[in-house]
Amino acid sequence: MLNQRALAYLSEVVRRGSFRRAADHLNIDVSVVSRQIKALEESLGVALLHRHSSGVQVTESGQFLVDHFQGQVSAEKVVLSKLQQLQGLVSGQVGIAVGEGFIADLVSQPLESFMTAYPGIELDVTMAEMDEAIDLVIQGHVDFALLYAPPVDAQLVCHVETKHPLDLIVPAGHPLMALKRQVFLQDIQGYPLGLMNHPFGMRHLVNAVAHQERISLRARLHTNSVAVLRNFVVSGIGVTFMPQLTVIDALDNAEIGILEMAHPALNGAMAQIVSRHGRALTVSAEACLQHLQRGMRFFNSDAPRLLS
Repeated sequence: MLNQRALAYLSEVVRRGSFRRAADHLNIDVSVVSRQIKALEESLGVALLHRHSSGVQVTESGQFLVDHFQGQVSAEKVVLSKLQQLQGLVSGQVGIAVGEGFIADLVSQPLESFMTAYPGIELDVTMAEMDEAIDLVIQGHVDFALLYAPPVDAQLVCHVETKHPLDLIVPAGHPLMALKRQVFLQDIQGYPLGLMNHPFGMRHLVNAVAHQERISLRARLHTNSVAVLRNFVVSGIGVTFMPQLTVIDALDNAEIGILEMAHPALNGAMAQIVSRHGRALTVSAEACLQHLQRGMRFFNSDAPRLLS
């Protein structure tokens, strides 16, 4: 029988990157963590961690055990939530990873209505770039994630998928508005361009199309903030790429213009709600996911311009 406490300590060390940070988080002495993991290694006859001056690196065997432990924890949560459901109780905790572009849609109404409908459920919402959000799901630190234009990943299962093209967003009255046609990447060269940093889905998509079209895009502004990028356009400085719903208020107020791109990859971009493949959602997480699907504009239908 595997030592569950040792597995829990191992999982925390891998997550935090060092014995000291894991011990601090667990509020125990670092020697206790070290002894438990050393005893686990000796009982199994395998190395679980490689120790070095800056921290630790998990071995293949160690990662296998961490995945096993996290799967056990997840399965136990599902069992307990099902038992609560049988007793007519709706309570629990739900962890969600979400990109900044979804935040306005999330908190405008769906979050409030969910918390009103399910007062016994606690929510833990973590704002994360796409790569980080995917890792949080895979490592079991959140129940599901809201992603924009994610890569295909066998470790993820998609519960909801809607089409939200990555459009060109320009200041009101911008010269590109006079084109009256779909826009190509070469059309925007010469205009100040703002782009999200590399870990974000929007940037991955633009980079892929630029590579395919053999176009070098030189951005004047790089940022990890959707709000900064939005204001970059609203203030008239330059242009950028965003899905329509992310800037719907500025569009409604005629502060910006929106132009459709002439690239299938950009026009086919999807918003998804994903969880870890092979791990069932708790009753609370399932209820939250279904509520967000119904209540968030990003997930209850395709982009507004596709429906008009």
